[in-house]
Amino acid sequence: MASLLLSDGWEVWGTARAETGWVSFTSQSSFHGLCLDLDDKASALDSFAAAWTEAGGFDLIINNAGHGVFSPIADATEEDLEPQLAAMIVNTSSLVRRQVRALRDQGYGTLVNVSSLAVEFPLPFMSGYNMAKAALSALSESLMMEVAGSAVVVIDFRPGDIKTGFNHVMAEKAAAVIAKSSDPNVASAWRALEQHIQDAPPAEVAAQSMWRAVQRRRSGIVRCGGFFQARLAPVLIRLIPDRLARTIRWRYFGIK
Repeated sequence: MASLLLSDGWEVWGTARAETGWVSFTSQSSFHGLCLDLDDKASALDSFAAAWTEAGGFDLIINNAGHGVFSPIADATEEDLEPQLAAMIVNTSSLVRRQVRALRDQGYGTLVNVSSLAVEFPLPFMSGYNMAKAALSALSESLMMEVAGSAVVVIDFRPGDIKTGFNHVMAEKAAAVIAKSSDPNVASAWRALEQHIQDAPPAEVAAQSMWRAVQRRRSGIVRCGGFFQARLAPVLIRLIPDRLARTIRWRYFGIK
């Protein structure tokens, strides 16, 4: 998304937890790197405030944090689960509150919260991720009502599988979880998740989808991904009984 905006002539403040996260953009004068780590709420709020001041306000804010832990929740450690929920629910909501206040005072702007199709189709053995993204979608729905009638737009952007390195970050711990588990569903679910990522559309597809949504300038939910995940499945799930829908989801993820 940063590349797309830069190519369209935008001034971009791109966030990462460390400067290495934006090294590929350093040659572009319209790009400004910003360290923002949601594990540290106070510094994240300070970073946003500093960037807002430096930029003189933002037309578009995208919250795109992802934090995955693959494990049955009964086996997950507090050290894995609690920081994930703190970063993606508690600290993110504090940052969003600051952002909405700034956009409201500015009088206009678009806020995009990147949740996930996991809100509608929970991922197996990723309960923390599912909870966090569902909370973010609920927050977005609340904000849509709160900014109604103003020039502030709120978009709940729900990507399905997108071909990125997201699973690579979880892979080492996932391997240990699989080796320790006696449940064959754990291994088969991970294989399914990996295969879905490999077969998924690239990140550029998600960026184009988000860009089109931003240009429409209206609040709402935007789904993105492969045709089955993002278009067909949400319609089918609403038309069939819950029990059958659950069976289909389980088979899709290799759960028996």
